[in-house]
Amino acid sequence: MSRILGVFPIWRLGVKPSANSGLPIRQAPTGALTAAPQMFQCDIEATPMNIYETDRLLAEYLLFHYGEAEDVLALGARMQDSLGYPERCVTECIDLRIRSRSRALDLGCAVGRSTFELARSFAEVVGIDYSARFVDAAAAMQRGEEILYERADEGRLTTSLTARAPGGVDLTRVSFERGDAMALRADLGVFDVVLMANLIDRLSDPDRCLAQLPDLVRKGGQLVITSPYTWLEEFTTGSAWLGGYEIEGRRVHTLDGLRSRLDPAFELMATKDLPFLIREHARKYQWGIAQASIWRRR
Repeated sequence: MSRILGVFPIWRLGVKPSANSGLPIRQAPTGALTAAPQMFQCDIEATPMNIYETDRLLAEYLLFHYGEAEDVLALGARMQDSLGYPERCVTECIDLRIRSRSRALDLGCAVGRSTFELARSFAEVVGIDYSARFVDAAAAMQRGEEILYERADEGRLTTSLTARAPGGVDLTRVSFERGDAMALRADLGVFDVVLMANLIDRLSDPDRCLAQLPDLVRKGGQLVITSPYTWLEEFTTGSAWLGGYEIEGRRVHTLDGLRSRLDPAFELMATKDLPFLIREHARKYQWGIAQASIWRRR
């Protein structure tokens, strides 16, 4: 490991460094979150950042230990209500009273469950995802194949499970392909419905994706965007976020950003909350609440 002489932040949450640390520190003001952290200089060994020494984890655990129920719980959703998210994106958000010979696009389809559900009501459904492995798995199920996979239980313990296309779906209506949501092929055509589920906050340039939508959705057609709005720099640079920041003291939410970019081509018809649950192992789950925004092509 190299040795570095540099300037490093000592805190950002008003927590003072220990007086017994032996480090040559400068006294910093006490109080709540500081906009500009105080600095110290020392000769240290460069080591990887420990996630438990970050502001984010400190804040999460302070909330975990000391937060009131109303500070912790979101929107009153129950765990049971969070199952079947890919199906609910279709059944709860899309107007399925569609004429025959209609087309639907599942953009960011992952392994395809929403795509198959759309095929119950639409004559042609195209699922597109950037992940080659996701598309290969979905395409295999479209061909009637079963996919064996291992569910994580604890440590190295797993349980073998099988995935297959849902019953009652005409699989000939469905096709899958790999594609970039920010640069779709020009000959896709137009669709009566476009679904974008948990995609927008994982794009490096969401504006490029949104700019294509007026040409993809037929006049009078539907656009459904669902997302928990988990904006992260590792996926999207901060300057490209659609929301989750302040401008001159005004809080900008992602729905605001969507509205400003989709208007006047689309009219916002409704929003709703869709809880979802992703299992990591038997005792750990990712629980989120996506907001679904439902738009009509003008």
